This record gives sequence, C-alpha cells and structure tokens, in this order.
Amino acid sequence: MPGLPSNATVEDLLRGHTPQVLGALVRRYGHFDLAEEAVQEALLAAAEQWPRQGAPDNPRGWLIRVASRRLTDLLRSEEARRRREETAAALTPRDAFTAPAPGESRAPSEDDTLTLLFLCCHPELTPPAQVALTLRAVGGLTTAEIARAHLVPEATMAQRISRAKQKVRGVRFRQPSGADRDERLAAVLQVLYLIFNEGYTATSGADLHRADLAREAIRLTRAVRRLLPTDGAVTGLLALMLLTEARTPARTGPHGELVPLDEQDRTRWDRAAIAEGLRLVEEALAQPPVGAYQLQAAIAALHDEAERADATDWPQILALYELLVRRAPEPMARLGRTVAVAMVHGPDAGLRELDALAGALRDHHRLHAVRAHLLERAGDREGARDAFALAARRTLSAPEMRYLRARAARLGERDAD
Repeated sequence: MPGLPSNATVEDLLRGHTPQVLGALVRRYGHFDLAEEAVQEALLAAAEQWPRQGAPDNPRGWLIRVASRRLTDLLRSEEARRRREETAAALTPRDAFTAPAPGESRAPSEDDTLTLLFLCCHPELTPPAQVALTLRAVGGLTTAEIARAHLVPEATMAQRISRAKQKVRGVRFRQPSGADRDERLAAVLQVLYLIFNEGYTATSGADLHRADLAREAIRLTRAVRRLLPTDGAVTGLLALMLLTEARTPARTGPHGELVPLDEQDRTRWDRAAIAEGLRLVEEALAQPPVGAYQLQAAIAALHDEAERADATDWPQILALYELLVRRAPEPMARLGRTVAVAMVHGPDAGLRELDALAGALRDHHRLHAVRAHLLERAGDREGARDAFALAARRTLSAPEMRYLRARAARLGERDAD
C-alpha cells in the first residue's frame, strides 16, 4: 500500500488548491459567499479523509466535485435554482471542472486563481476590505490571522470580510481589462506583499516562517507578471520576494531560533533565487516609473550581494531609502531608513531619527527592537536591555519573543558581572 500523506502534506495540497477551487465555483455559479462556505466544507472532508485514505489522483477535481455538491444543496432552496444552473452550465467552458488535457498550454486553474485575485480587489470595495477578502479567499489566512495583522478584533474583521463578500456577489467572474485592471493592480500587489510578509515573518505563532504563504505569494506574483510582463511594479515586487525569501535557510538556528541578518551564514542563502532576483531588479529599474517595490528590491539586492555583513554598501542603501521615503513615507520605510542612518552616521544619529517615529510606531515591537540594538551599539546596556524586554512583550511571534528575551537576558548578565 503506498504511503499515506502526512497532515502537513495535506495542508500544502489544500492551500494550493483552495483559491483554484473557489474560483471554479464562483465562475460557474456566482454566489461568492455560498461558494466559499461550500469550499470550506470540502476542505474539512479532505482533511479528514486524505490522511487516512490517501490523496486522490486529481485533488482539485475531487474538491470541486465535493464543493459543487454542497453548493448545489445550498442553492436548491432558492426559487430560481434550475434556471441559474441551466444557464450557468451552458456558459461554462468545457474545461472548467477538469484538469488540462496533456499538451495543453493553458492552465485554467491558474486563470481562475488570478481572476479571483482581481475580483477580491474590486473597486467597489474599500482598500481594507480588498486586502481582507483576498487574504481570506486567495491567501488562505484565517479571520483571526488577518485580524492580528491589521490590529483589529476578530469580530470586526469577520464583519468586514462578510460585507466584502456580499458586495462582490453577482459580479461577473472574469479578468478585468484596460483601465479597470490598472485600477485594481495597486491593491492586488499590496495584498500579495502582505501575504508574503505574513509568510516570511509570521505575526504570531510558534514558527517564524510560514513557507506555504511565502510560496503562494511568489506563485501568484509570477502569475500576475505573466499577465503584465513590462510592469515595473510587478517585476519589482517579484524581485523583492525572491531576494528576501532567498535568506530563509539561514534565518533560523537548529532549534527554530531567530538568527538576525548580520549573523546569518550567507553560504546557506539560495543563490539561484538571488540570481533570478538580481536579474529582475535590473529589469524593474528599467521599467519606469520607479516606485516603492523597485526601490525595496534594489535595497534587498545590495544586502544579498554582500558576501559578509561588514561588506554591505550602507551608503548606497541609505540613498535608496531616501528615495523610498519620499515616494512612500510609510512608518516601516522610515524605520528602515533609520537603521541605514545609524549604520552610516552612527547609533546616536539613528536614535535621534527614531525619536521622530515614536508616535507612528510606539506600540510596534520592531521600533523597540531597533532602539535596543542602537542603544547597545551606543554603549547604553541598561537602556538596551529594557528596550529588548519591551519589544519582547509587544510581539506575538514566539521565535521573535525568545530572541528578544535572550538579548535582554544577555545584557543583564553583563551588568551583573
């Protein structure tokens, strides 16, 4: 008997197929909210059956069949069910519920996922609703995870997602074109970036890295780039993801502990991903206008090109951050610039810059972590210890918490000596 899939393997399969299955159902039936409910029930059935019985040869087809049956049950009580189903069946493409035939170049599952992505970023939705709905339907995050990422109560986020699903109900399931597509693209890229960030550094939980989310964000960004190969922002975002994800093998120690960038074994970085990312950075910078994603990718490239931490070109990184904060003066970009200022002009200069950010990021653990590092470099061990301890209390990530507490404890031991 062949080996049965592990729970982790099943979870990977389900996460990869979920947006494709939901897209197929919405394309055929509409009813975004009911389709998602039906898909969730199919996922529960798969999570129970596949570890015991083995995954089917066509997981996507299995999920679509089970979800379709459930959705049909949900729709059966409505008066116009028969007319809707007959009309939808006549309009459904031949391959909507089957895998591509051997030799076919078209990938309908990818088309469905991309169409679902643009649907979730419909202009009738507010930007927060676009982000929340896409993270739920395409990224596969739970409502609780999305709420933590946005620093709002879970009940508030659940209401936001529910209202968003109601607004897109009845919207025709097709890829937008022209000006409509351009209007939604900024929201699409923002959502993909958020999904990647949640995967690269989880906002909460026992693991620092959620590889499934990071991989899904990269896969979806590749799909968008195939649609828009000459868009500099898309190319820049893909480059940024690859150059950042390339460091993953060195970001944690043998027991899952966090290893900061300047202490990582750079021989463990993914050189193939770095090479692709560097090539894409060059393309992105040649595709004007140069925006935030291209600049962030260029900064990541300078980090990845340095063979050692002390070989990093910090003056060039600072120059790029100056451009970045002028184009996108967001708190996290300004925090990155502050670090660059400290590396070029010394910790005291960085601390002065940090004071200007205290209002915008006063509750964020990263501001206190940066302050702690700069205070330690400036020789204020007691202040650094307190800042590390405060940062540890503010984070919901267990690996980050352990790292920050360890740094505080180490400084406390030195003071005792």
